[in-house]
Amino acid sequence: MESPGVGRHPLADVDQVIHAPARLMVLTYLYVVESADYVFLSRMTGLTWGNLATHLAKLEKAGYVAITKGFKGKKPHSTVSLTMQGRAAFCEYRRNMQSVLGDLPE
Repeated sequence: MESPGVGRHPLADVDQVIHAPARLMVLTYLYVVESADYVFLSRMTGLTWGNLATHLAKLEKAGYVAITKGFKGKKPHSTVSLTMQGRAAFCEYRRNMQSVLGDLPE
């Protein structure tokens, strides 16, 4: 139970979907591009295909990313983009982390 007049620590409400290191890496790349394919995300994050797919599924279930499946020639090709909800959640996560880390002495 919280003491009267004492607010919650900003990390108490951190978005656990985003906070996982692998998902945070994926979102930081998606934040600065319009969309990315699995090859790009795998190379940039160092995640295996299976691990990447697992984390993307969690982000998609949360509504943070949209996955578009199609073909490039005859080969399957999927792209991932950040949704408006995902962009808002990422911005809120970043604000929370900045408020915590920005106040720490160096």
